Amino acid sequence: MGKSRNARRGRAAAETVVEDVDGGRAELIPDRDRTRAWTLLIDGAPQSHVDLDDPTHLSFEYQRRLGHVIDLAAPPSRPVQAVHLGGGAFTLARYLAATRPRSTQQVVERDAALVQLVRRELPLDPGARVRVRSTDARAGLAKVPDGWADLIVADVFSGARTPAHLTSAEFLDEVRRALVPGGVYAANLADGPPLAHLRGQIATAAARFAELALVADPAVLRGKRFGNAVLVASARPLPVAELTRRAASDPQPARVEHGRALADFTGGAVPVTDAAAVDSPAPPPSVFR
Repeated sequence: MGKSRNARRGRAAAETVVEDVDGGRAELIPDRDRTRAWTLLIDGAPQSHVDLDDPTHLSFEYQRRLGHVIDLAAPPSRPVQAVHLGGGAFTLARYLAATRPRSTQQVVERDAALVQLVRRELPLDPGARVRVRSTDARAGLAKVPDGWADLIVADVFSGARTPAHLTSAEFLDEVRRALVPGGVYAANLADGPPLAHLRGQIATAAARFAELALVADPAVLRGKRFGNAVLVASARPLPVAELTRRAASDPQPARVEHGRALADFTGGAVPVTDAAAVDSPAPPPSVFR
């Protein structure tokens, strides 16, 4: 179990915190370049990066892409009601609270021991309106009232894989039920060649939402390497032009696919149902080296 640390405890230099949680071995590793910033790893796989002094700093590329979606989900600074499926270190909930004050958020994170670790070592701003539920993501989503959420973000990984029951059309029916009309759904997906999982997820979302966009590294879209892709869906037109501009100007530039190009990329994949759903593919070991 863990080593304690932290400047707030009077230590000259922060130390790594190691603790067993429900999902495996959690490590909080201090960022040597940012005084109160930390990276969360679960069984060696990076999960989150948090800067307590600057919650608007998003270190991971996929989190910056989700940050763009949060920025564009409503007019600047307007409070929203958001649900985060998958908590990690609450990076995106902290980001939204900082960029959209007075927002109301629900975080659903199954790993209760991880929630306790993060609350203790990386406490949330007490002024942020963030409620954390320690339960399964789909079960937690089922408790969200109809039409409550302006934004739902899914970033759920167990053993670096998205559980099967969060990949189906029936799951997206629950997402649509919980969203306001015209609300935005964003999902962090991970896949590698031949991209069958990613194509199936796009086809599934297309069966439930009128408007889609996909943000990813061009090398991932070409099937050259395993990586993350952010799928954005809504019943209303998405801000594709601005999303494209932001993705292209990122330190790790991404491409945005939508419309006919995205339909062509899907390549005849069919929607996933609960009966046929499987976990997302495991990343190759080289991804985390």
